[in-house]
Amino acid sequence: QLQLVESGGGLVQPGGSLRLSCAASGFTLNRYAIGWFRQAPGKEREGVSCISGLGSSTNYADSVKGRFTISRDNAKNTVYLQMNSLKPEDTAVYYCAADFSGALVGSCGDIDYWGQGTQVTVSS
Repeated sequence: QLQLVESGGGLVQPGGSLRLSCAASGFTLNRYAIGWFRQAPGKEREGVSCISGLGSSTNYADSVKGRFTISRDNAKNTVYLQMNSLKPEDTAVYYCAADFSGALVGSCGDIDYWGQGTQVTVSS
């Protein structure tokens, strides 16, 4: 069964950090670009970051540049999102997603698989 499972969400104070993990099962993760997306209440889902299959190319939304870092450990079939200097506006459900066609260049615009999401809440 092909599956992506996120973990690492939770409640954190402004300025704090969290690391999200996205573990894949049933398929070889390095054949896919992996993206992190988020959806806040009442808002559309937005792309946060994307990494190519071998990790050589990454990109970030302007709102998270310099604060978030995406990385991957293909030996563990896992992708991470390190989130630092968190702000209340980062509060959302965070999803990871896999894009086969974007693996070489690190494009996450044609998603093949979605995870179930993990809640991140930034509040004092």
